[in-house]
Amino acid sequence: MKSEQSSVADIPCLPVEAFKKPTTPVTSAWIEHTPFVFWLMQAARPAVFVELGTLHGVSYFTFCEAVQLFGTGTKCFAVDTWQGDDHTGLYGEEVWKHVQDLNRHYTSFSTLLRKTFDDALPSVADGVVDVLHVDGRHFYEDVKHDFTSWIPKLSNSAIVIFHDINVHEKNFGVARYWAELKRHYPSFEFLHGNGLGVLAFGPEIPSAARRLFDLSEADATNVK
Repeated sequence: MKSEQSSVADIPCLPVEAFKKPTTPVTSAWIEHTPFVFWLMQAARPAVFVELGTLHGVSYFTFCEAVQLFGTGTKCFAVDTWQGDDHTGLYGEEVWKHVQDLNRHYTSFSTLLRKTFDDALPSVADGVVDVLHVDGRHFYEDVKHDFTSWIPKLSNSAIVIFHDINVHEKNFGVARYWAELKRHYPSFEFLHGNGLGVLAFGPEIPSAARRLFDLSEADATNVK
């Protein structure tokens, strides 16, 4: 689904800070997508960001760094039980303590919700989430449930990102669900770093961010 086409020249450039190594000292496929986080936060300037599935915080605290860098004033919420699941494996309290330590740098705008995704729903008002990152348990039914459950929380300018759209093992179902979603909404996808799908869910996406979804096929390839 495309509207009037944009070109690569229309895509806002990233500052050099966007390419620095994340402060979270953990190996993760998400590290390959951290420059995009800075672009997204610069372009969309969301009022509220929610991440479903944070684990060590590589992606989440990159979003927090971008909030500080660009002064977006975004309220950030990380939702996780910090106990693990079928895909991450189970882990102990040391992960939760590590995330708490990292969050101390961002407490003025960052809230950790140690809850299941469903239990966290009352903690966020309806219609306010401008960027939602879905990265919980990766079975098809789970990804679909997580997204649809949080739809009432999304704003008219909401962008939703899904990690692991290019993983085809361990019964991951993100790729299947992503294929369904992108038939109905404007989208953009990166296939490196296990894949990252970017969905233009709301009808009023900020113009700077909207340009990503309006690129020609050739320009989209260059951006990737």
